[in-house]
Formats: sequence, C-alpha cells, structure tokens
Amino acid sequence: MLRIDRSIYDKIVAHARRDHPDEACGVVAGPEGSDRPERFVEMVNAERSPTFYRFDSLEQLRVWREMDDRDEEPVVIYHSHTATEAYPSRTDISYASEPNAHYVLVSTREPDTVEFRSYRIVDGRVTEEPVEVTGADGAQ
Repeated sequence: MLRIDRSIYDKIVAHARRDHPDEACGVVAGPEGSDRPERFVEMVNAERSPTFYRFDSLEQLRVWREMDDRDEEPVVIYHSHTATEAYPSRTDISYASEPNAHYVLVSTREPDTVEFRSYRIVDGRVTEEPVEVTGADGAQ
C-alpha cells in the first residue's frame, strides 16, 4: 500500500495537469528503507511528449546524487498519461528499475476526474496497490 500525504498527492496531480498535453514526471524521495514519501521533486520530461516520458539524464544524476547525500531513496516515481488510463505501458514496465519504488500514474485524459493509481513493478511484473491519502482532507 502507498501511504501519501495529501499535499504531495495534490502536487503530483497539479504537475500532471500543468504539463498536459505532455506527460509530467518526477519523484518523491524519502528516508532510505522507510517507504515514507516526503520530499516532492518535480522533474522535466526530456521528451516533451504526450505519449512518452524520460528524465533528463543530467537532472536525474543530480537528483539521485542529492538523494544519496541526504540518505534518501526514490519512494515514488510518478508520471502522467495524457490520453489513456493510469496503467503502466510496456515501455513504462521495461524502464522500471527501482524495485522498492511505488510507480504512480496519473491520467489527465478527463479534466474533471483524478485517476491516481500506484503499482509495484519488479522484474516486469506489475502489481497494483491501494493508495491511502493522509493528512488534510485525506484518510486517517
């Protein structure tokens, strides 16, 4: 299960809507081994594409080094789908390289509906997991 604070959930959704019609992407870092998404890091989609995302390699290197320096890891890796459901594509699955991360997808195909889903992707296997939004106006 992914437990995520309402403020981070809202930032992910806002980023996805703002970058539409291109896919948005980023990470939420947290303390190593904690599974707590705490630090939102919006990243640039180097592809600037409505059907594909890729982190800019220099930005990714900088962000991953920063996480190392802070004893963090990518707890959530997120991106949006602009015209399809929030489910990992074959490309998404093939690029999933962080076995401990929650892979969050937000679909922006419907402007008035939030479709926010989370998956574990390990060795090409996709498993959807529940999402619990905590904090202001969230559960618990």
